[in-house]
Formats: sequence, structure tokens, C-alpha cells
Amino acid sequence: MAYSSENPIVQLKKCLTLVQDVSSHAEANRAFEQLCGIIDAENPMAAQLLEMLWEEAIMARRSALFWQQMSDVEKDMANRMMENMTQMRQNYLRLMQEM
Repeated sequence: MAYSSENPIVQLKKCLTLVQDVSSHAEANRAFEQLCGIIDAENPMAAQLLEMLWEEAIMARRSALFWQQMSDVEKDMANRMMENMTQMRQNYLRLMQEM
């Protein structure tokens, strides 16, 4: 992928778009490394700051994905508990009718 002819802001936006999906993090990292190479040539301190922010963005995205998955698991468990509770209530009512 050749990003060097693009505006650094456009490149950064592409990197941030790629980082949204965990499966494309490797591609996002490659694109970001190319961007940092360009920025490092002009301003090494800005490149270091950008790298720090990038690492934080990746960690935040992975953390958000983890907590989303945990939320989905909790939701599934709550739904199953409600289904079980409904089934138990119906069984109880049938038992009471048989008595």
C-alpha cells in the first residue's frame, strides 16, 4: 500500500478507520508506520507523540471490544435466565392445576 503521496491527515483518518476492526489492526499498524516515517522526517517529537496516542487508541479499541463482548454475554445470560424463569413459572402453574 502506498500512502506516501497522500496528505498526512488523510492517512491518519485511514489508519483510524482501519483500527476500528480488530482483524485489520496489522494493516492499520503498517499504514501508521508509513505515516510516522513521513512525520518523523519533518518533526521527530510530533512522531513520538503520535505513536503514543496510536498505542492508546489501539488499547482503547481492544478494551471496548472486550467490554462489548462481556456485555453481550451478560445479555445472553439474562435472556436465558428469563426464559428459564418463564418455563419454571409455567411448570409450576401446570403442577398446581394438576393438584
